[in-house]
Amino acid sequence: MKTSTEINSIAKKVGMEKAVELCAKAGFDAWDFSMFDMRGSKEAPLPLEASNQLNGIHYLEFARKLKKIGLDNGIVCNQSHAPFPVHVPEVRSCLKRAIECTAEAGGEICIIHPDNNKTAEQNAEMYAELLPFAKSYGVKIATENMWNWDKTKDESSFAACATGEDFKKHIDVVGSDFLVACLDLGHAEMRGSGDGAVNMIKTLGHRLQALHIHDNDRWHDSHQIPFSMSIDFDAIVRALKEINYKGYFTLEADTFLKDYNEDNVFSGVVKLSESAKKLADMFERL
Repeated sequence: MKTSTEINSIAKKVGMEKAVELCAKAGFDAWDFSMFDMRGSKEAPLPLEASNQLNGIHYLEFARKLKKIGLDNGIVCNQSHAPFPVHVPEVRSCLKRAIECTAEAGGEICIIHPDNNKTAEQNAEMYAELLPFAKSYGVKIATENMWNWDKTKDESSFAACATGEDFKKHIDVVGSDFLVACLDLGHAEMRGSGDGAVNMIKTLGHRLQALHIHDNDRWHDSHQIPFSMSIDFDAIVRALKEINYKGYFTLEADTFLKDYNEDNVFSGVVKLSESAKKLADMFERL
């Protein structure tokens, strides 16, 4: 079982190029290409002409540069994460560019969120539009389980793909081998919205080809390092083994590094790698 991690939280400290290098030195097998800088804030995306390297005209060159840094250090890009939320027009316009960058970086899967408040049939329209483009680049699209927040109940509430059945429906209604599932384990374990990671894994079966792994208190979306909070990873790993999961163990514990700085962030990346390796070892021992 190979391990990977998102690079966005590392890049905030040292830049994307150095982030890929640190992932390799910490012992990860791969890196997850975070493309959130293809826009600014969620509601005020950057224009394509902005100075960020993923927004300028040389975005594909930048993706190739990151790929080379990874390969020079012995790791690959396994997957990517497109910007969100997709209901924002300026974000929606970035999705094909995210797929292009995924291919240039060497990634096999691009995670593209569904619209939280649309049905499987409604979200299928977006995926059906993108899939021929993705297929031409040899990149699969993965949809992800989402959540909303009920302020009255003070807990998460249903959103697209929040349950195993709705997640499966989102994929099956499209009916393409190029649309798969990325299960966010933290989202799946939040109180109120879903039916738990183990149930979702078993329901998704072969559709599950990517993961976002992090820990929480089974209430809030904490995005913390595995084994630091309340999620039962033993049961989750057993379920993944049961369905013969063949993807990477990819961390999305992006909150963990918030108190680190440029000088000590590598020690934090090492801790993340150690937690991912622990999960991988658990899987291999079964």
